[in-house]
Amino acid sequence: MDILLLERLLPEAEAWLEARHSIAYRPELAVAEPSTLRKAIYKTQALVLPRKFVVTREVLDFAPLLKAVARLHGNTDNTDLEACRERRVRVIQSTTANVRSNAEYLLAGLLMLFRRGIAAPLVGDRHAPIRMGRELHGSVVGLLGLAPTAHALAIMLQSLGAKLIGYDPAVHHTAPIWARLRVQPVSLEQLMAQADAVSVQVLYASRYRGFLNAKVLAHCKPGQSWVGITRSALFDPHALAAALNDGRIEAALLDGAEAGFASRGSPLHALDNLMLTPRLSSHTREARLRASWYVAHRLHETLTAKSHTGFDALSQPLELDSLNSDNPATLPGPGR
Repeated sequence: MDILLLERLLPEAEAWLEARHSIAYRPELAVAEPSTLRKAIYKTQALVLPRKFVVTREVLDFAPLLKAVARLHGNTDNTDLEACRERRVRVIQSTTANVRSNAEYLLAGLLMLFRRGIAAPLVGDRHAPIRMGRELHGSVVGLLGLAPTAHALAIMLQSLGAKLIGYDPAVHHTAPIWARLRVQPVSLEQLMAQADAVSVQVLYASRYRGFLNAKVLAHCKPGQSWVGITRSALFDPHALAAALNDGRIEAALLDGAEAGFASRGSPLHALDNLMLTPRLSSHTREARLRASWYVAHRLHETLTAKSHTGFDALSQPLELDSLNSDNPATLPGPGR
């Protein structure tokens, strides 16, 4: 077959591809025995993979015809990029399809934490006591990390009248991006001390493991609200638990925490002011539509090229080309 789907695209994008290539949908292969997977991919030219599927050298060794591996998500942690480069296998991933959905998740989280009295009726407690809320207007929001999601979130928060301060360990305080986003760059200590709420969207790297530790969180302004979509490995669990227990952080909503982060035995396990969601930030129909069409067009482009030379993930981070992720009207469709 041309394309093996271990994760589905949206039906319209999948149908567009199916009209041009032979396709099979086999989600069970993502957890199948290695021998079963090897047989399935031996004559496959392209794979569409779920987030957790690991692309190793061994996997590539059993797919000699493979030209591309694609994901609807932007994280390359589970892909051996060097092995793909050596075998000239194109790595396709829709890195900006979920920028707006992530930003709206963070905004919704901030609003919910500032008005926590809304949550009780939503889960059926109509007689919960009224809780005093806060307004984002006039509040100081700290943007920790200038990932693309922060760019969209900054516009949303400014329209609500929030004052924005920011810090990114990889972006110098004199960089022009701060002025363009109308975010005041500050030190990490200043961000912790001044912000009424903190939104975390750091582009994670292994060197940032435990970056938010006891020394950093010691400077938190009491009563802060935190939302985040970055890897939970950014947090030192013991330091975060201490901040949630003593009121420096009033509540935190984090998306997509790794296994074990707040499980039994973790200092975070029993804390009711820590809320975790299972990677909901990117799960909107619009984000899925953008990602599906992007992957579909790049796969078709790769499989119909006379000579295959592309390796996107290392030579240049994949973007959605001219696709405007804020405007579904510009989505590439069958006629584009």
